[in-house]
Amino acid sequence: MRLVTASEMGSIDRLAISEFGIPGVVLMENAGLQVVKAVTDVLGDPAGKHAVIFAGKGNNGGDGFVVARHLLNMGAQVQVFLAAEQEQISGDAQVNLNIWLKTGQKVFPLTKSNDINLVRLALMNADLVVDALYGTGFKGTIQKPMATFIEAINACGKPVVAVDIPSGLEADTGRVNGPCIRASYTVTFALPKIGLVLPESRLYVGKLHIADISIPAALLADNQAKRNLITKQLVCGDWPRREGREHKGNFGRVLLIAGSRGMSGAAVLAAQAAARSGAGLVTLGVPAGIHNIVETKLTEVMTFPLPETNNGTLDKSALDMITERAVNTDVIALGPGLGGSNETKALVRELLLKIEKPCVLDADGLNAMTGRTELFRLVKSDLVLTPHPGEMARLCGISIDKVQNNRLATTAKKAVEWNTIVVLKGAGTVIAEPDGSIYINSTGNPGMASGGTGDVLTGLIAGLMAQGMTAGSAAAAGVYLHGRAGDAAAEQQGMAGMLATDILEQLPGIIKELENEIG
Repeated sequence: MRLVTASEMGSIDRLAISEFGIPGVVLMENAGLQVVKAVTDVLGDPAGKHAVIFAGKGNNGGDGFVVARHLLNMGAQVQVFLAAEQEQISGDAQVNLNIWLKTGQKVFPLTKSNDINLVRLALMNADLVVDALYGTGFKGTIQKPMATFIEAINACGKPVVAVDIPSGLEADTGRVNGPCIRASYTVTFALPKIGLVLPESRLYVGKLHIADISIPAALLADNQAKRNLITKQLVCGDWPRREGREHKGNFGRVLLIAGSRGMSGAAVLAAQAAARSGAGLVTLGVPAGIHNIVETKLTEVMTFPLPETNNGTLDKSALDMITERAVNTDVIALGPGLGGSNETKALVRELLLKIEKPCVLDADGLNAMTGRTELFRLVKSDLVLTPHPGEMARLCGISIDKVQNNRLATTAKKAVEWNTIVVLKGAGTVIAEPDGSIYINSTGNPGMASGGTGDVLTGLIAGLMAQGMTAGSAAAAGVYLHGRAGDAAAEQQGMAGMLATDILEQLPGIIKELENEIG
């Protein structure tokens, strides 16, 4: 799904009105109704409940008046606070304010700091709060007295539904420069705005719902869009189909080179994930010293031993054995648990230059390229890098803070510079392609921040590539399924104590859900 800036969304709205003849007041009505639907999801039947609505002077406030009217009709007690004088309201917002007033209801002006006692009393009695103060055009810092009112809303402990965007959040960057509504639920209209899906905004957005307000699909679609949110629909569009008469060789062969003394678990997790992805054949090469361990743990994966150093890491002499195996594989995954010996680093660099098969590079495979990233452009086939922020910082030669504060820009820049697909892991995983395309993941949770989950992702992406997905599509599908499996694990057992194996166990069911959707 296309991600847009506030300006791009504004242009779409204007075209819906000017080119398709949809009155702005109709779009406002549709938007308000979608918020009402969200409110009923939170409250259940609103009859007899007390809703407090905070409306600004723009179209966001107009949406709030629509919400107020419909909740009133459904039997709710509704109190509307207006952050302006009535005379300042114009256009479609004025139409809906007038309708509200003609029902015999009032609006309470919210323009002075001494209004705070009335606000606190209303919030104390509220069952739900609707934030319709500031829209997607907001930039900067909210000042007093509005800052005081927002702090009171955040402190009241009641569920808050934000209209289009939480007030105080910048739509293009996700930045918060002062007081900002911490919504339980945000209903954004037509398309997601970039700032709503970035890690820094998660604390404020709550659960994000993208609502259809009947803007024509032709205005929303853009096959050339460079920014997209990874959703189930996007993944379904590229999912590999299985026909009736096929055998394991048709579903792809993955060669995984991983593990070292003390880190056999990383190799096992990555191999199991590749198998769980649906790949037909998975082969794992490990240092000879841990071969018996991984053979004991893996029954569905073929394994073979490789020469090792005295430290139990892969020796450079393993190069020929690996390249020989690579001839009959579709995709290579390289890096989980390899360790950091100089011999292993040299092996990784030579392998990347010698093999001509698509490759997923992770963990110690990435660390081997620190200071040698110019070699990425010499790789002969598709290359997917899956760094966490620390690995990305080392590859880029910058601090982790710089990476995290500029996740989109850094990932996009390096994908072009290195001519690779870069998957920057973390909350709101970012995928960037060499053509400038950026994808942001919509699944996952903090419980997944534990050892081994990255190894699972490596195997999953490699397995999907082996089944015929392009490198970019496999990366997008992999992070989506990985996050969705983590969400399913969290739903069943909570986030605390979640293990990588919990994610693995959820994968078949999540893939089945996806395939049922495709039909």
